[in-house]
Amino acid sequence: MDVLYLDCFSGISGDMFLGALLDLGVDEREFLTELKKLPLSGYEIEIKKAVKKGILGTAVYINAHEHHPHRGLKEIYHIIDESSLKPEVKQKSKEAFLKLAVAEGKIHGKAPEEIHFHEVGAVDSIVDIVGACILMDMLKPAKVAASPVNVGCGTVECAHGILPVPAPATMELLKGVPVYSSGEEGELTTPTGALLLSVFAGEFGPMPRGIPEKIGYGLGKKDRETPNVLRAVLLKAKEYDAETDRVVVMEANIDDMNPQLYGEIMESLFEKGALDVFLTPVIMKKSRPAVKLSCIAPPDKRRELAEAILKETTTIGVRFYEADRVKLERKIESRSTPLGEVRVKVSKRGDEIVRITPEFDDIREISRRLGIPVLKAYQDVLGFLNKDNVNNACKLCYND
Repeated sequence: MDVLYLDCFSGISGDMFLGALLDLGVDEREFLTELKKLPLSGYEIEIKKAVKKGILGTAVYINAHEHHPHRGLKEIYHIIDESSLKPEVKQKSKEAFLKLAVAEGKIHGKAPEEIHFHEVGAVDSIVDIVGACILMDMLKPAKVAASPVNVGCGTVECAHGILPVPAPATMELLKGVPVYSSGEEGELTTPTGALLLSVFAGEFGPMPRGIPEKIGYGLGKKDRETPNVLRAVLLKAKEYDAETDRVVVMEANIDDMNPQLYGEIMESLFEKGALDVFLTPVIMKKSRPAVKLSCIAPPDKRRELAEAILKETTTIGVRFYEADRVKLERKIESRSTPLGEVRVKVSKRGDEIVRITPEFDDIREISRRLGIPVLKAYQDVLGFLNKDNVNNACKLCYND
């Protein structure tokens, strides 16, 4: 599984994003051929190698011959729809501009369709955004992650005048993204860069586990004290030969709640997106018997689930930490057995079936229907599923 990691220690912009992906080795000629399918004129694109603070990377220059027309969402959609780009590239490009229109609309108090983009409606920004969608389609990483984002500080001059850094649109697009400000004054993360992160990056944090295979550097325009580059790392997640992701683990110790409430709380957390919820008996201070409530969830559900734990239990605090997770690919299938149809969970690593487990609710229904013990129903179904040596692991669990 290929994982693309974006190291935004010097921020991110549209041209830095393009340069970083091209520097990974994405075919430049194919990229330019695809870009020409966009019915836009009045610009030239220059791609060249250069050095920033001793780092060799790729710089992308889009030279436009227009004076920033204020295109609206409808006009940009028309340009994209009239192109001969791949359907998936069109869809992703339109998704990006809609996201931008929603952000701009919130700032200006307008509906997305009423928004007329300023800098981002210009030819060079359209090429940046659509070009990024083309490159991501060519690269096709299984997952995109990014570091916390350096946004810069100070002020920036734009179509609306002098604005604080990060600009309002940038800040709106970075909601939910870990950010910081470090180094000299200036705009390190642009609205286009923030938009591309919000569209493509699924998680933020340290570099994921994996084997670095390719490293690319996209060069920014200005010379700064620190290297003005975006680093892109393409990793092969081979360490476990299985799918990996990152989860947040939330915990709360509770010693003063009616035990009858735990079932409802667990159900509520599952409904709100928890991956797992479990209870552990613990002894707290003054030798008080208590329960540790643990909840495992996707990182983007942390806030909602933490609030639910605080509101729906008697705890006054929730601690959390992120953890790497290795998991098998899982899917539910229906299998025919001599005892009837049974849903099974098939766990795989690549093309190899590791485990087939019958769903307990179906086993219980068979037990009641046939009037046999649940254990026998389970063993008979598992034995049938395993009879063709589909799953060696199941053999260890089955006694004839």
